[in-house]
Amino acid sequence: MFKLVRFLKGYKKECIIGPLFKFLEACFELVVPLVMAGIIDIGIKHKDTGYICKMGALMVFLGLLGLICSLTAQYFAAKASMGFGTALRRALFRHVSNLSYSELDEIGTPSLITRLTGDINQAQSGVNLILRLFLRSPFIVVGAIVMAFFVDVKLALIFLLATPAIGAVIYFVMSGSIPYYKRIQAFLDKVSLLTRENLAGVRVIRAFSKQEKEIESFQNTCDDLKNEQIIVGRITTLLNPLTYVVVNAAVIAIIWGGGFQVNIGDLKQGEVIALVNYMSQILLALVALANLIVVFTKASACAVRINEVFEIFPSVSEKDSPCSAVSGSERVSFNDVCFAYKGAKEEVLSNISFSVPAGSTIGVIGGTGSGKTTLMNLLARFYDATKGEVLIDGVNVKNLSFAYLRKKIGIVPQKAVLFKGSIRDNMRWGKKEASDEEIEQALKIAQCWDFVFSKPEGLDAKVDQGGKNLSGGQRQRLTIARALVGRPEILILDDSASALDFATDARLRRALEKETQGMTVFLISQRVSTLRNTDFIVVLDDGKVVGIGRHEDLFENCPVYREICLSQMEEKEAKQ
Repeated sequence: MFKLVRFLKGYKKECIIGPLFKFLEACFELVVPLVMAGIIDIGIKHKDTGYICKMGALMVFLGLLGLICSLTAQYFAAKASMGFGTALRRALFRHVSNLSYSELDEIGTPSLITRLTGDINQAQSGVNLILRLFLRSPFIVVGAIVMAFFVDVKLALIFLLATPAIGAVIYFVMSGSIPYYKRIQAFLDKVSLLTRENLAGVRVIRAFSKQEKEIESFQNTCDDLKNEQIIVGRITTLLNPLTYVVVNAAVIAIIWGGGFQVNIGDLKQGEVIALVNYMSQILLALVALANLIVVFTKASACAVRINEVFEIFPSVSEKDSPCSAVSGSERVSFNDVCFAYKGAKEEVLSNISFSVPAGSTIGVIGGTGSGKTTLMNLLARFYDATKGEVLIDGVNVKNLSFAYLRKKIGIVPQKAVLFKGSIRDNMRWGKKEASDEEIEQALKIAQCWDFVFSKPEGLDAKVDQGGKNLSGGQRQRLTIARALVGRPEILILDDSASALDFATDARLRRALEKETQGMTVFLISQRVSTLRNTDFIVVLDDGKVVGIGRHEDLFENCPVYREICLSQMEEKEAKQ
């Protein structure tokens, strides 16, 4: 938790004022039992109504001062904790956004969501309570013991016995519950994972009639979470009964011993009442401290999980400025490139080598899992090659800044992802200052013009979250248009026409061929018809290049490519 204190840097004033006013509130609270003792021993004993009214007004005044101090402390503590939560959430989100694909795969999306929401909220609550109670509770306990010695030394010894006993109870209860809080957070991660999977895959679940199985799985996970919470609940519920037993035993001892001293004249009745009040104050302060410890324990467990993310650094780092291109170099080159995912024993790509001239259109084909998408991820530098070099204009992509690289490359991923907003907003992801004319041109190339401008709103038509109000083919064409708006030098289309019919796919290919002159285009597809007219085709099989050439040559000389062709068309058609 202390590692996160840096996020309170901008709230030093609030972190001082909040505890200070709680300290003042505690001071006023400690004076009240003495005022009450005076009312009993002087006002009531001598039937002095004026004195009673004066002391009563003083008690009201002390109460009002305490209320004002409490509200002030609450305000500044809330301001500091909210600022802490905001700064922490912003920093964690920025850190996560800078992580490479490897780290995101390692942590997992559900866990990151839980840490960005629930864990930070818990840490924020911990900061709030610490600022409010960190000084107040210990000061009340120590102050009440000191005031008890001022009242009567003998009876104050009871305080010295009772306070450690209450502290021991709190310690054993808290030490028993801390491990369970950490496990509870892990179960919350699992619940988040199942929830996300079920909501994202609800159509698949219903298509296979697996609702009951998923409900049972979710119920079992929730039962495990519930059992952990019940156990920790049973442990923590012992806190109040045990502390009250100790305090009530101490109160009995004070009244019993005080009674003897009152009888012999060594102590006044009001002073006995004051001692009982001080014991009650110690009880309330320690119970509040126990609650603080509970919240702090939860916050600490969450802070550990948050710090785990901060301690993970991206494996893919960037240079401050781009290097100059090498004159006469190929636009893209893969030189003996190998790649293996983190923790994997086998390589996904092995000894990949080929070069692509500027302005070429290259097809990439292969069976499922052959490494097509991974190859393009290395070019876009979502991952770093474990061996070999990926070059753009003769420069290793590791020596290019991310901004420079992303501007140079336009990517249309396998899964078409759109964001909530208007079509115009989505198109401007490719180029922030893009004009409507540029957007319309990209829409025409991507075969989006008809369905976009068939809507009354045109470019202002709303896109639901994830593009749920659009068909799969419409989403794919819009993502292609989004990439084209930025006019990248290198365009990667990763199986981005799989949802299109053959006629629309053919029109799209013709438009791309006509309108992307000078642009280096990578077409990744399972359709031979999509790739057969490209400048050359790279055939992958089990992470290795097994053929490079034009369609006709590969059909005759590459068994893997020939097999793919014959699975989609007749031999006569493939030879044409």
